[in-house]
Amino acid sequence: MIKRIKLFPNNNITSLKIVKEIKEKIKNYPFELVETNFDLAIAIGGDGSFLRMVKECEFNENICYIGINTGTLGFAQEIYPNEIDKFLEKLSKSQYKIEEIGIQYTKVFLNDKVDNYKSLNEIVLREENLNTLKLEVIIDNIKLEDFVGDGILISTSFGSTAYNLSFGGSIIYNELHTLQITPIAPLNNKSYHSLVNSLVIAKERTITLKTNNSLILTIDGENYIYDEVKKINTSIKNKIMLLHLEEYDYTKKINEKFIK
Repeated sequence: MIKRIKLFPNNNITSLKIVKEIKEKIKNYPFELVETNFDLAIAIGGDGSFLRMVKECEFNENICYIGINTGTLGFAQEIYPNEIDKFLEKLSKSQYKIEEIGIQYTKVFLNDKVDNYKSLNEIVLREENLNTLKLEVIIDNIKLEDFVGDGILISTSFGSTAYNLSFGGSIIYNELHTLQITPIAPLNNKSYHSLVNSLVIAKERTITLKTNNSLILTIDGENYIYDEVKKINTSIKNKIMLLHLEEYDYTKKINEKFIK
């Protein structure tokens, strides 16, 4: 049962108006707006706001997440501003469903330490000076390829509709909990042979990346520079819970956001 709610708005005028509206309307429902120990986190903004909210909550697996869209595409944001009354009403009657989505765990092995990251959407690897990147790609200790190109993107199912889609990757339904390897401008000539299409990996598998290049590692849009990396491991581990209204359907959402 949802009782305690925390709001995570961005700072644009529309989002702050929504916060004010919710604070007034929620008085008519059996909910409490709080800052700690909440059951439901609500992002108010665009997809970036949703990512920031989940990260701020430290990918907490014991709470639910949903978003109110005041951005542009808002694929991660389910509720529109004109649906707040309907949303609160259905929430009060427990007329919702829960969907689990897989979270990407990435380990960067250095000479003297291991850096750990979690991501909702994807990781991206590029050469530090944006020159050609060379990577050995390994899946469960079996070599897949020696990749050569501008970069490589590894997305979750949830992130398949984000940056991954811009590079021709596939849309994957959230319940599949996959990772998807999508090449960025791969080289294919007499000297180099790289996969030119994305490859979908089952959740049980681990992807290992090895390179001698200095790297820009991008985790959900945040950049980290690495000079000497022994290897990078990434896999799906654990899940967080998205809250949807009962009428939510992923096929319908794809049609609404990308086709209509």
